Amino acid sequence: MIAILLQLAGLFLVLSLLAVGSANSVLPDMQRAAVQTYHWMTDREFLDLFAISRVAPGPGSLIVALIGQKAAGLPGAAVATVAMFTPSCLLVHLVARVWHRLRDAAWRERAEAGLGPVVVGLILASALVLVRGTQHALPAYALTAAATLVLTATELHPLWVLGAGALAGWLLGL
Repeated sequence: MIAILLQLAGLFLVLSLLAVGSANSVLPDMQRAAVQTYHWMTDREFLDLFAISRVAPGPGSLIVALIGQKAAGLPGAAVATVAMFTPSCLLVHLVARVWHRLRDAAWRERAEAGLGPVVVGLILASALVLVRGTQHALPAYALTAAATLVLTATELHPLWVLGAGALAGWLLGL
């Protein structure tokens, strides 16, 4: 158990410093480590934990605690959460102090604008990892496309779309 806790701490300490914007930006790395490197879970279990982390109230970074819990129970959840948030919180505090002092620098606005596309790219990479672990059948693709269309074209709450998608998936045997 100590070895797994050390693996969790090492993984999330590093990912904490690589995450840009949110834990979603390092989701592919989380999946690779949890499923392929350390074998704490299967692809399907990772997708289930991701779905739970999105539906549950609170921060989207709940996935970190769920991975830790799956790997090493409650101590794993605590270690993963502390390891994920402590380094980035300290770094943000230090950078914010410097950033505030440089608030009148001309390059600051350009740097902030340049980070937008980086974050979008990291989120798209996360989406690609999630798609690879799903069903590869025409009905599953059609259901995903329909849900995307409904979410982008209407004001319907995502939980209604999720519920309808779950029901449709169950009826289609997905």
